[in-house]
Order: sequence, then C-alpha cells, then structure tokens
Amino acid sequence: MRTYELVFIADPRLSDEEVVTMTDEYKQLITTLGATVQREESWGRRKLAYPIQKLTEGRYVVLYIEVEGKNPLPEVELRLRQNDKILRYLTVRTDQDRRPEVDPAAAVVEEQPEFEPGEEA
Repeated sequence: MRTYELVFIADPRLSDEEVVTMTDEYKQLITTLGATVQREESWGRRKLAYPIQKLTEGRYVVLYIEVEGKNPLPEVELRLRQNDKILRYLTVRTDQDRRPEVDPAAAVVEEQPEFEPGEEA
C-alpha cells in the first residue's frame, strides 16, 4: 500500500464554496479511480513565495491519499493541469519514509585487491 500527499493551490479569487466543491470533485475522482482519501486539510488563503500569473496569494488544499493496486494519480494530475483555477500542484509519495533502513554496517562490501605502484593489474 502506498501513501501520497497531494497539495494544490487554487486561485484566491474563488469563493470558499467553489474551493470546497472543486476539492470534493477531486476527492470523488480519486475514490472512483480506486484510491481512498484518508484526510483533507484546507489551509485557506496564504501568501505565495513568488507571484504566479500575477497573483500573490492562493488557497491551499492538502489531500492525504492511500493507494492499493493501480495508481490513479496520473489521471488526477492531468485534470489538475487542465484546470485553469489551479495555480500549482505537487504530489509526494510519503510511504518511502516507512521503509526499513538498510544498516550500512551489515551491507557486504566487496574488497578490491590493492596494487603497488609499478605493478600491472
């Protein structure tokens, strides 16, 4: 099972109701494509780090998604890209940090033979 965080920034000129409706549409798309939305966070209006399309603010929304089987996120990202009301989006896979780390001391290292200067390999 894989987990993802999907963050998108919507146009700040949208009303709260329009942002909620748009978020619900994306959540419905995600669930119909076979994933589940674990949690949703609306961060509200925030100042952007740099202007995007001459706008200095945006409405931030974060969706926490869990996927089993076929990944539906390429289709969701395509729809986000086509939507003019979305300024930016970012999808991050978050289950990578749950994987067990490999102990470097336990890793087998193949030793290379040492050669003296002047010797041929």
